[in-house]
Amino acid sequence: MENLQFTDNLIAFGLTRQEAIIYTTLLSHGEMTGYEVSKETGISRSNVYAGLSSLADKGAAYLIEGDSTKYLPVNVETFTKNVLKELNEKAEYVKAHAPEKQVETDGYITIIGTKNIQNKLLDMIKQTRVRLYISASARIVDAYEEELTELAQAGKKIVIMTDSNYNLDGAIVYHTDPDPGQLRVIIDSSYVMTGELTGSEEDNCLYSGQKNLVTVMKEALKNKIVLLSNEE
Repeated sequence: MENLQFTDNLIAFGLTRQEAIIYTTLLSHGEMTGYEVSKETGISRSNVYAGLSSLADKGAAYLIEGDSTKYLPVNVETFTKNVLKELNEKAEYVKAHAPEKQVETDGYITIIGTKNIQNKLLDMIKQTRVRLYISASARIVDAYEEELTELAQAGKKIVIMTDSNYNLDGAIVYHTDPDPGQLRVIIDSSYVMTGELTGSEEDNCLYSGQKNLVTVMKEALKNKIVLLSNEE
């Protein structure tokens, strides 16, 4: 399982699965010939040689000329740093040359999958200009504590409805018993996201700037706050 996770993470750095396996083998054994890599991994020699050549092109391996051609792995830290540096440079170029940002849609957008929902929630938190309301379990809220703290320190109004064991300096926290995975978010009385965030790829949330939905959500959260205030 650990090797599989290591391979999956290497793939995120621009390697194919086969190249990641070959690179891992080089890391484990040091300099090797294509024949040795093929014997160790069970990958055909033709695919191994193609993979080794590609690793050299991608900066993950050095070619050593001699009586027999061998390949030496580039140190993991060096390889990953170089990839990240190149990606950051490309990211800066893309941001500088991207078409002008389109006006945010006021329609209804369905966001599917845990990672996509998490990314959208983070984006909403960062986009908050004045106030943010969030109703979710402490498990969900805690994952964004750093960003929420930054908002509070910047003087933004943060209202959180979550488990009784959670508190955040600078935020107004109402303790309740939210349904596991339930997520309700409003920023600046302009945009809302509502749905489930349980950790399943089947999770889905509705995101919108439609005034009707924003108003309904605001009233629902306002009524909940009144009830919670009366209970305290």
